[in-house]
Amino acid sequence: MPSSTETPERAGSADGRPRRLFVLRHAKSAWPEGVADRDRPLGPRGLRDAPAAGGFLAESGALPGLALCSPARRARRTWELAAAELDGPVPTRFDPRLYGADAQELLDVLHGVPDEVATLLLVGHNPGLEDLILLLAGRAAGDALDRVRTKFPTSAIAVLTWSGTWADLHAGEALLTDLAIPRGARDSS
Repeated sequence: MPSSTETPERAGSADGRPRRLFVLRHAKSAWPEGVADRDRPLGPRGLRDAPAAGGFLAESGALPGLALCSPARRARRTWELAAAELDGPVPTRFDPRLYGADAQELLDVLHGVPDEVATLLLVGHNPGLEDLILLLAGRAAGDALDRVRTKFPTSAIAVLTWSGTWADLHAGEALLTDLAIPRGARDSS
């Protein structure tokens, strides 16, 4: 049974409705001296771009049924700022397997997503996210796949769809329907 935070649009599963995966690379981080990689904060551009990523998610019309986020500080803050732009709360899990994961490790995480989740958001890091998109996308709308091959920059969001369960997701099965690179406005003062 869906949790109280799920709406019918967020719920869905083995009834044949398509799955949707949003893949969000964390926003631009800072590189302060003496700070461990896992603890790096967002930089000024990242603080502007993360809410814009949330705006893109809000405009997509599908609130994720679950967000899986890397525990790294820059990923957590990206999701916090993006989530503030959404119309409702999204159940979130900070999964240590996402930090430094390669494409196969990320796919293994996806295979464990509950069937009730029709729309998932994955917040993490490159090169794993870019490689995951290239692994899953058998085809794409327009030039989205070529653009991912060129670069999957900070704050980029790839949207993949397919029919079937998370456990049955395999290489080449998804359609890359969109690639957005949301950017926040610079303060003109």
